[in-house]
This record gives sequence, C-alpha cells and structure tokens, in this order.
Amino acid sequence: NQTFATQWGEANDTEVIVDNVGYGEISTRALAEIQAQRGHDLVQFVTPHAMLYEHIIDHREVFEECSRRFGQPTQFAVRANYNPSTDRYLGFAPSFQPAVVVYRKDLWGAIGTNPISWADVLSGARQIKLLHDKPVGISLASEHNCEQTLRSIMYSFGSSEQDADQKPTLKSAATLEALNYVKELYEQSMTRDVVAWDGASNNRFMLTGEGCLTIDSLSILRASETLKPAFGGNLALAPMPEGPSARLGSFGNYNYVIWKFAENVEGAKQFLVDYVGRSREAFLASGFQNMPCYPETIPDLAALTSGQDTGMPPSYGLMKDVPTWTTNVGHPGPTNPAISEVYDKGLISKMFAAVATGRLTPDAALDEATREEQNVYERWKESGVL
Repeated sequence: NQTFATQWGEANDTEVIVDNVGYGEISTRALAEIQAQRGHDLVQFVTPHAMLYEHIIDHREVFEECSRRFGQPTQFAVRANYNPSTDRYLGFAPSFQPAVVVYRKDLWGAIGTNPISWADVLSGARQIKLLHDKPVGISLASEHNCEQTLRSIMYSFGSSEQDADQKPTLKSAATLEALNYVKELYEQSMTRDVVAWDGASNNRFMLTGEGCLTIDSLSILRASETLKPAFGGNLALAPMPEGPSARLGSFGNYNYVIWKFAENVEGAKQFLVDYVGRSREAFLASGFQNMPCYPETIPDLAALTSGQDTGMPPSYGLMKDVPTWTTNVGHPGPTNPAISEVYDKGLISKMFAAVATGRLTPDAALDEATREEQNVYERWKESGVL
C-alpha cells in the first residue's frame, strides 16, 4: 500500500500517510477518532463496522464511479456495505480475503481422502488424530478467524443470523445441526486450547507441524514458502468444505470507510477509485491475498494463479473459484448494524464454545444466543436502520 499511496500522493499533490496497525487495534483506534472527531480520512476495517454509521459518509459515489469504470462488483462486496433500509453505502471494499482450507496433503493422502466436505473433515480428522496425533485447528475464541470460520460452517449448514429481509433467524434446526457438528469435531479431533486462541494461533498451529487442517486465507502457505519447514511441501489449499446446504465461506472484506469529519473527503473518494484501478498490482503484491471485488480488473486471474506458466504451486489454481463460495457476514442479507453488533459481542463464537466444551447443551446455548440476538435486532429496528 505504501508504493501506491506515495505515487498517488505525488500525482495528486497530496501528502498520503499510511499507518499500519494490527487487526485488534483497528476498532479501538476508530472509536478514539470518532470521540475526537478527527483522525485519518480513510480507515480500513476487516470486521463489520456498520454500528458506526452515524459517523460515516455515504460511499455511493465511489461505488457508482467504480462500476462505471471497472464493471460490476461482486454482490457480497455490495451486501457488506449497503444498507437497503437506509439506502446508504457505509463503506467500500476494493478487495476481499480468500477463505480456504489449509491442510497437510500427506496426512490426508495417507487415509485416502480429501477435505472436500465438512463430513469429510470430521471423519478424516478423527482418523488422522488417532493415527498421527495431528488434530484439526478451528478457533473457538472470540477473535476474527473464529467468528468468520464458524459463520462459514453455519452458512454451509443452512443456518444464518438473519434472512435476506434482515429478520433474525438464528434459532433453527440448521443452527442446532451446526452446533452439534462443531461439538463432535472438537471432542474427536481438536485440541482443547482452541478456546483460547488468538488471531495468529492457526498460523502457528500449522507452521509448527502440530496440525492437519485449519481454515485461513493464504497467510500460512505464504509464510511456509518463506520459512521452508521440512513438511512445507505437503501444505496444500482446498476449497471451503461443502455442507449439507451449500459450500460457503466468509473471511472478510477489506472495507474502507471515510469519516464525515475527514479533512479531505473528495480526495479519499478519488483515492479509492484509483486504487481499484490498480487491483491487479495489489493482487500480485499481496501474494494473491487481496482478491478483487471488481473481477474485471484482473481478467487474467486464472492464468496468474494456474502455475502453468508462472511456476506457482498447483494449490493456487483454485483461486479463480474463490468468489463462487465467498459471502459476507450476515448472509444472505446485508452486513447491517445489528449484524455488526452481534459480531462485535461475539454471540456466535460464545454460543459454539459453550456447546463444544459442554458448558451448555446445544438447545440451551441457542436459546441464550437467540434472546440476545433478538434484543439487538429490536434496538436497531427501533432506531430506524433496519
């Protein structure tokens, strides 16, 4: 981002300062800027941010200009930022994180199966843990990877926090099925410490050779190419597993917001439009981790990731298909303020952790989470933004 920012600043007679902070600091910094009513013109979120709508401009002009120049965006990028109830765009996503399976192909090959479905993950992981003592690692702590992965499982099982009309739907047979699945996976093939994982734990889990499978973007495989562990050649990528209802994955958009109190609102809008025009360079510079929300900006994405002419490992060939299983938090509806609050409170991760560890039965945990979710939705509906 520094290269583009510098070049853009020189071309537009603007000093562009980029401050990089960790995932865990973004929301705290954003709230501090809101309180002070001053700070950065642009803030990038990787978690839902719609609760902050009162302080965010309508990004409609950015969407419209990018659609005019670069074609239509992916629908999940629109749903992640557009609130149909208020007809406002509460952010803008030029790119998104790919959600994929990272697994040890030697361990899975030894039992004669691949993690194609969530049923395969459960049966295969059980065998691998028994034979090789290499568990599956899916976080059950209230952190980004956990919140996204558990939603991926829910959506694949036909469960969701809301429907397309933004009505809460957490209490369902599909949610109970997903809860029972994760409980079984935890008891039979996971380590107990996943309830205390942080955002980098899944990377350490796979890069130290401890595990056989996790859900991630591409950071583990890219780190392996640099660190070169002895088993690195056996780390591979696979599509998000298919569930009883669908194959879906949610790992987050790179959502930018422009504050109402920003000093250079028009410059920030133009920065985003021009950044989308450089999507191909961003995709390559990020090691394929900045997937384009405007697909027409990288018409040769399949060729770039195929490995036939580029020397890329075969696993990257699936990158062309990532948009087919990607969705937004709040699927099948938009990432509205209620969804943002449910995410921020960790209602989903706490519900799954309570069931997996046996603190609550699936029915009791679902009832508790449903009550909290309904309270959240009622408050936001009363405020007029649902």
